[in-house]
Amino acid sequence: MKLLVSILFLFTLVATFTDVKAETNTVSSTVVNNTPPTANSPAINIVNSDICKSGVSGAIQSNVIGFSTGVTITDMNCERIKLARSLYSMGMKVAGVSILCQDARVFDAMHFSGTSCPYIGGLIGQDAVDGWMTEEGQKLIPEGSVVKAQFQKTQTVQETKEVDNNGLKNFGLMALGLLLIF
Repeated sequence: MKLLVSILFLFTLVATFTDVKAETNTVSSTVVNNTPPTANSPAINIVNSDICKSGVSGAIQSNVIGFSTGVTITDMNCERIKLARSLYSMGMKVAGVSILCQDARVFDAMHFSGTSCPYIGGLIGQDAVDGWMTEEGQKLIPEGSVVKAQFQKTQTVQETKEVDNNGLKNFGLMALGLLLIF
């Protein structure tokens, strides 16, 4: 019995001084030795507000290769306005209006307001209206103009009215002749 108590005492003593735990320590980390490739778009700086251009840039990148580009886009309407303003300030009012009339919207607005755009040779007023009404003048009207579309419709209607009816007359005479024979 003394032996049993001493063994039990020994186990209790060992259990008290030793801390038995199951420790699990999992460390997960990713080490990157270099950065991934990158396509950088060029910066297109347009600082001057007096130019009619805007910048556009873009880039695309895959794991292996990248592509980057940038362009400037010219705003033709902005250039037209600046040119007209310059001509007007130099006293060339008809030339300034002529520059603006190259835009279909301005051409239509001028026509519908009763103030026609200047015609070739600096013709203004009724002389300009008469010039725009000619076949040559209609070819010079800017594309997209409502006035040009109206002129083309009128020409189409006039062409359809001038149909050759000789074939129809000949057919009618043939049918009448066949009726008389039978």
